[in-house]
Amino acid sequence: MRPALLALRTEIAKAVVGQDAVISGLVIALLCRGHVLLEGVPGVAKTLLVRSLAAALQLEFKRLQFTPDLMPGDVTGSLVYDARTAEFEFRPGPVFTNLLLADEINRTPPKTQAALLEAMEERQVSVEGEARPLPDPFIVVATQNPIEYEGTYQLPEAQLDRFLLKLNVPLPPREQEIAILARHAQGFDPRDLSAVQPVAGPEDLAAGRKAVQQVHVADEVLGYIVDIVGATRYSPSLQLGVSPRGATALLATSRCWAWLSGRPYVTPDDVKAMARSTLRHRIQLRPEAELEGATPDGVLDGILAAVPVPR
Repeated sequence: MRPALLALRTEIAKAVVGQDAVISGLVIALLCRGHVLLEGVPGVAKTLLVRSLAAALQLEFKRLQFTPDLMPGDVTGSLVYDARTAEFEFRPGPVFTNLLLADEINRTPPKTQAALLEAMEERQVSVEGEARPLPDPFIVVATQNPIEYEGTYQLPEAQLDRFLLKLNVPLPPREQEIAILARHAQGFDPRDLSAVQPVAGPEDLAAGRKAVQQVHVADEVLGYIVDIVGATRYSPSLQLGVSPRGATALLATSRCWAWLSGRPYVTPDDVKAMARSTLRHRIQLRPEAELEGATPDGVLDGILAAVPVPR
């Protein structure tokens, strides 16, 4: 199943130029049953990237634009009275899909953001006391703008911790931007994804998940993960360190990275490769550290350099 999942990059490249690291992160999230927070300025193809991923994996895709007036029922669904049957009928919301793109999630109030918490953690939606399971696979890919703060609501730590990965979507380098313009000059339409062919499906994902569970993790590597997480809790630059949920997330993503790399065991390098994207949104800088120019990635790099690596 590994070649089929690795072929995603080639297929998605028909619609999106570059962004290999983001594509790898999305595949890892699918294998780990996790959710992803994408951060990037408008216009870097975040929506196109997720749509292309859904097309290449034959997954149902829905996009929900988060706005200040969005209500929880607009996300999860609600009961609607049917005059013909004189009964209330449940109408599912957009959360009932395989791949939900929560666009600009920080533009909606906390009450609506909280409507996603149960869906993301329990993979079900409770309406009027009845739990309704979500499809499998189910993954939320949320986007937010890193520089626009007017009219936004900061995501609470409880919700941030439920995202497996936070991936930064950078602006393309000059060569890639020229390639993007060349495609548009030749008539490329980002709304038409007919060129993206399915290369895998839900069955391949299920098989991949089982294979990932067979990846061996030595006790020394488990200790290394615990030491990294523990160092965030005592860092003088941080007022909030990584929780045990973050440690389990780093273990899961390291296993997926090792499996995608073709190894049946996890190395410390696998842990280092996934540490920033798995932990950057689970830590909180002290105000004085922010004033001095510290960043979450910079603090994590310092911790990775200081924690002894098992041999």
